[in-house]
This record gives sequence, structure tokens and C-alpha cells, in this order.
Amino acid sequence: MATRDGTAEWRGDLKSGSGTVEVGSGLFSGNYSFASRFEEGQGTNPEELIGAAHAGCFAMALSNILAEEGHPAESINATAKVHLRNVDGNPTISQIDLVTEGRVPGIDQRQFADYAAQAKAGCPVSRALGGVGEVTLNATLAG
Repeated sequence: MATRDGTAEWRGDLKSGSGTVEVGSGLFSGNYSFASRFEEGQGTNPEELIGAAHAGCFAMALSNILAEEGHPAESINATAKVHLRNVDGNPTISQIDLVTEGRVPGIDQRQFADYAAQAKAGCPVSRALGGVGEVTLNATLAG
């Protein structure tokens, strides 16, 4: 299997410093800062990147499960909302809410929710995030 890289550089102290992150050998790069991470400032942050990775992994896993069960998806949209909270005085990813909507002919809402739960439990990023206190799932089958 492949090894993937992400890089970051930080310049300065925590509150007034700034940094850049890069993934995919330059396919995405972004600026981040104390304000973009802990406040509402411009730029990205590690939690957004974790959310994107989790949503992408989950959507692929769900699509694979559906196809293996004979129900190829027309589309799977996924969002992972990563909650950074202060826990015992430390910034902590305390919760991730996975929200997905799929267009999948030939199945009902219960089946879709069951397949989504399998994907949540099995995707590599979900497994890597096993230390997160709570990971919720809201799976909706679109019309």
C-alpha cells in the first residue's frame, strides 16, 4: 500500500505566528494561524483537514460497500464536522459528526443507514480516529 505525505511549517509563537500546510505534493496548500484554528480567522486548520480526510474516506468506503452488495451509488455526499473543544484545559477533538446523503437506487433508508454504519466502522480514517470520544452518524437516502 502507498504512503501519503502532508507537510506543515510554523513560523513564530503560538498566538502571533502563522503557518502553511500542504498535501499531495502541492495539490492543496493553505495558510493557518491561531485565529483560523481557535477563533474564526481566515485560513484552514488541522481539524478541517481531518474532516476532509474523514469525509473522503467514509464516502469511498460507503460507495464500495454499496457496490459490493449490488447497489452502486449514483452519488455519496459526506461531511465530517470536527469539534475542537477545551477538555481538562487542553484543546481536544472531542466529537466528529459524519453527515451523509446518498443517491442509491433499489434500497430503502434502513438499508442505507446500515451500510453507512459499516462504512463508519471500517474506513481507515475512522479507525485511525478511534480515540475521538464520540463519532455520530446521520445518513439520509435522497429521493
